[in-house]
Amino acid sequence: MRTKSYHKRKINIITLGCSKNIVDSEQLMGELNHLGCEVEHEGNKKKYDVVIINTCGFIENAKKESIQTILNFVEAKKKNEIEKLYVTGCLSERYKNELQKEIPEVDAYFGTKDLPLIIKQFKTDYQRELTGERILTTPLHYAYLKISEGCDRPCSFCAIPLMRGSHVSVPIETLVEQAKKLADKGVKELLLIAQDLTYYGLDIYRQRKLANLLEELSKVNGIEWIRLHYLFPSGFPEDVLYAVRDIPQVCKYLDMPIQHINNEVLKNMKRGITKEKTNELIFKIREMIPNVALRTSVMVGFPGETEEQFNELLEWLNNIKFDRLGVFTYSHEENTTAYSLKDTVPSKVKQQRANEIMLQQQKISYELNQKKIGNQYKIIIDKKEGKHWIGRTEYDSPDVDNEVIVQTNEKLEPGNFYFVKITDAEEFDLYAQLLQK
Repeated sequence: MRTKSYHKRKINIITLGCSKNIVDSEQLMGELNHLGCEVEHEGNKKKYDVVIINTCGFIENAKKESIQTILNFVEAKKKNEIEKLYVTGCLSERYKNELQKEIPEVDAYFGTKDLPLIIKQFKTDYQRELTGERILTTPLHYAYLKISEGCDRPCSFCAIPLMRGSHVSVPIETLVEQAKKLADKGVKELLLIAQDLTYYGLDIYRQRKLANLLEELSKVNGIEWIRLHYLFPSGFPEDVLYAVRDIPQVCKYLDMPIQHINNEVLKNMKRGITKEKTNELIFKIREMIPNVALRTSVMVGFPGETEEQFNELLEWLNNIKFDRLGVFTYSHEENTTAYSLKDTVPSKVKQQRANEIMLQQQKISYELNQKKIGNQYKIIIDKKEGKHWIGRTEYDSPDVDNEVIVQTNEKLEPGNFYFVKITDAEEFDLYAQLLQK
């Protein structure tokens, strides 16, 4: 008598966009793995039973990338390389009806809060409850910890609230439990993410609780670095600065998107802050934490931005000298407040302005890195490339900041900490020799 064999469904998860999407994909992978599926992240096998694309819909370029990725896998489905194609994430949340009409070959579209509905597609033989486990797509020694979802800020250019909804904090005890589970997996560095970390706790505790969260996370055994990403400058809680200064596990690193510095542009962006208050905040941060690394992002080409206003931003950035900087060109997004404004700055001019800022920042970064030559730092090793080991200081976040290239014949372990001396520096790379323990 022939027995029925169980076929493990092979699933490929494709993630586009930001670190918040990475966390969502990791949670989805954990649930599917729990259901007995064979799950890969951005795998390259020829055939899969199911492909799930976690899309980004933040700005025009991200939307185009998401749509092209969907179309690529539609073609793969037509060639019978995959059986089912599902689309989730921000683009699907924002444009579900349009996508269903334009790309009907996709088997189902899901929004940003539809994880249980996705899981239901696979609940045939398994009826277990969701476990909350994650399969990390990052190296095992660091992981993103999403402390809240959505955003209540009124920024006129931003479509995030349309896709992610209002701000919802995760309770401290839940985050501590998640951190413990990550530490048990070997995670040593937590990268705290949210649309705005400083808003954390206002909805459930009626006060900002980021500093309290940092205190509790610092008690988790195995977690040696805690890094803060995306701190809104308006209403910045001062107790967070004390936490960064005084808690050893919290990296002396703040990612604080400024977006612009001209008061008229800031007003039209609805950022709730002025040039004067921004200067006061940066002065206070650097006074309280002299060795802090400040990362920011700015936007050029906002509707009505004049050459004079851009030059004010450029000059201000040259004077402030952020340690790290990213730049975006304005994207005219429907259903945002800024969409009612005329998109006056040509695309070519936007890109020219972005290039000018990055060229200036390249020089600033080179000058700041030159000052590090001869200094000693504690670094974490991320990987090996060729004959060299690649690591980071506490002042550098994965993928976006400086890398430390360690030239040694010794075998180092990814995820372990070492002390090095900087011997040379370029714009975005530091070269180091290993110091004996």
